[in-house]
Amino acid sequence: MEPDLFTAAAEDRQEKDPTASPLAVRMRPRTLDEVVGQQHLLKPGSPLRRLVGESAGGPAGPSSVILWGPPGTGKTTLAYVVSKATNKRFVELSAITAGVKEVRAVIEGARRATGGFGKETVLFLDEIHRFSKAQQDSLLPAVENRWVTLIAATTENPYFSVISPLLSRSLLLTLEPLTDDDLRGLLHRALADERGLKGAVTLPEDTEGHLLRIAGGDARRALTALEAAAGAALDKGETEIGLQTLEETVDRAAVTYDRDGDQHYDVASALIKSIRGSDVDAALHYLARMIDAGEDPRFIARRLMISASEDIGLADPNALPIAVAAAQAVAMIGFPEAALTLSHATIALALAPKSNAATTAIGAAMEDLRKGLAGPVPAHLRDGHYKGAAKLGHAQGYVYPHDLSEGIAAQQYAPDAIKDREYYTPTRHGAEARYADAVEWTRTHLGRKRT
Repeated sequence: MEPDLFTAAAEDRQEKDPTASPLAVRMRPRTLDEVVGQQHLLKPGSPLRRLVGESAGGPAGPSSVILWGPPGTGKTTLAYVVSKATNKRFVELSAITAGVKEVRAVIEGARRATGGFGKETVLFLDEIHRFSKAQQDSLLPAVENRWVTLIAATTENPYFSVISPLLSRSLLLTLEPLTDDDLRGLLHRALADERGLKGAVTLPEDTEGHLLRIAGGDARRALTALEAAAGAALDKGETEIGLQTLEETVDRAAVTYDRDGDQHYDVASALIKSIRGSDVDAALHYLARMIDAGEDPRFIARRLMISASEDIGLADPNALPIAVAAAQAVAMIGFPEAALTLSHATIALALAPKSNAATTAIGAAMEDLRKGLAGPVPAHLRDGHYKGAAKLGHAQGYVYPHDLSEGIAAQQYAPDAIKDREYYTPTRHGAEARYADAVEWTRTHLGRKRT
């Protein structure tokens, strides 16, 4: 970024007293090799390595990029690494405070630097989703003509928040939430590094586990909590960050939950069984435990979709669309906002009337199939569109239901082996009552024998 009097003074202060900056700032990687996670974006020849000058420019110079990912996954860090490693002019803007005027000033400065000194400009624009269409339009000429190389960061789906012309002129790079192993390595580095805590405190395994749960894949949150807990421990004259100290510092109790162990499955099971039992309060408790532990929201959404069909079914035909919509929303927005969507779906499913009739129906049909009850498709139901089908008797005698006044044709549909089987036994719960009436009426008009 271009220096000014205040920036220079702040940097001078940080050099003289590194602890004046937050731990998350002090531990920012200085090179791409120090970046944790996002290895899919850091391979040799990748756009980010090209931006820091690891490969030639010219006609195949680095493209503008849009970094999309949840908070704390390294978007600003990657831009910071580029600013330190590149020999290009680096300018930073935030869409929260900047507007078209500031963008045009940067572009004009970039053109002067290129024409007068042959110096290329990298523009880092944070939170680009906050820019209006007109503000984003102002970037197009500079990006298209490569007056600037744009690095834009966003936490929102760029297909909804970034205009198509800008997307088509940039490479979209998706950042993934950091894994526990990524964060663990970062914490260990911060504990020992001269820029960090310099070995002043240690982090026991139980405290580390809780800290990872608090972080939820967010490096900035992990380092901020570590710094606060370390300060509290040192104030007490302790060199070990105890679990109680961490809890007191961040005001969050340690909830036993192992995302890779029994608790992962036990709490997920309790969530679904609470929904099945219509206990909305218990369901919300288990949902909160999963969210607090940093569970993958997509996993929770998948369980809710299964519950909608397994335990509710046609008793509330809206249950599955609600669960599917929640899963789609979760995939687009992520945490923390996804918690609201998961709560919405959990409440709707817990309070919906229940029926497992669809579950037992397919189970019974599959069981008969495993017993060998299948047999050939009745000849009148077979495909009759190809040449020679009629000679084989296919589709002969088939009655077209739409030709009948009641819209139902009393003919055999099932193979002989199961022609009298009844798999679907609807309940009278909620909306399924009308399906129960429909089943009774259709089976009567099909001339089916009751088993």
